Amino acid sequence: MSEWKKAALLVGGFLIVYWVPWDAEPIRRGALEAALFLQEYARRHTLGCLVVALLLAGAINVFVSGQAVISYFGAGARKLVAYPVAAVSGAVLTVCSCTILPLFAGIYARGAGIGPASTFLYAGPAINILAIVLTARVLGWDMGLARAIGAVGFSVVIGLVMERLFGAQDPQPTQPSLASPSAQPSRPLWKEGAFLGGLAGILLASTLLPSGPFKLGMIAVLVAAVVAMALGWYERWEVKAWLSSTWGFAWQILPVLGAGVVVAGFLLGRPGHQGLLPTGWVAQLVGGNSAIANLGAAAAGALMYFSTLTEVPIVQGLMGAGMGKGPALALLLAGPAVSLPNMLVIFRVVGLRRAGVFYMLVIGLSALAGWIFGWLAG
Repeated sequence: MSEWKKAALLVGGFLIVYWVPWDAEPIRRGALEAALFLQEYARRHTLGCLVVALLLAGAINVFVSGQAVISYFGAGARKLVAYPVAAVSGAVLTVCSCTILPLFAGIYARGAGIGPASTFLYAGPAINILAIVLTARVLGWDMGLARAIGAVGFSVVIGLVMERLFGAQDPQPTQPSLASPSAQPSRPLWKEGAFLGGLAGILLASTLLPSGPFKLGMIAVLVAAVVAMALGWYERWEVKAWLSSTWGFAWQILPVLGAGVVVAGFLLGRPGHQGLLPTGWVAQLVGGNSAIANLGAAAAGALMYFSTLTEVPIVQGLMGAGMGKGPALALLLAGPAVSLPNMLVIFRVVGLRRAGVFYMLVIGLSALAGWIFGWLAG
């Protein structure tokens, strides 16, 4: 960081502390919500999801052949293979918009094209089978079907547009940060698959299984298996390279992610709680089925953070307060897939232009789908 940036941060922090009216009730409420939101995220998502996702991303970066990633996701891969694989790979993980970040960064660093990587980035949190089923049961089969069709279709469309615009600028795949022997240890492919599968299993168990002794036991067994495989199958330098790569992703993602959670909590509050901005503003903005209502719902959803499955009761409550069916679908398509914390990290990973186009595509397509669905629903 340059001296000018350090000075700007120092002066900016001083001005915030000096001028912000912290004794005003809306500011105090927003500050409390920011702290509670950060605490909630740390307790509910960091150990069980984000740390495991970082370890999995580090393992992908070190142990997965860059050539293998390129063959499926690279610029020269067949589109009929790359995009379905990217969509399915993301959907199978059933993760939130923040947990998907280190996994996206991992495959992008190993040579995945911006198109398939963007499909993976949207599909992971958006194509959640459990959430789609819950949407159909709570909000109606038509809403559940529209959400499923929209999420699957958007993941491919977004990827194709991103590849068309930025595919020629894709970076070269990175190598593990630690120097390794020129010849990789000879290891059966099933061992690599079992190790990565164990990490993915911990992530899935933490996300999908209900709390209780069975969940704790399953996670304990998987953790023990991953540790045993790491110590028994891999050389010492490989384990160091894995942990070093994991730390690199953590340093790249966690500070920005934490800042994004604080800002989102301060402005919007936790789900079901009010931050600085009155919740009534959202309800007024998304009533009816106008283009503005659908665009407002998509944009609001893109800023808010939804943990897995929480978007359904939140949308149910908003619909009870007068939200139209079109804006409700727009929020369901944009909200779980992206968020303000997610946005800040993607800016850092792929740059301002790519991230900006990605988010405009998510918001624009979600708003369009909501408007069409609201019009058809009458």
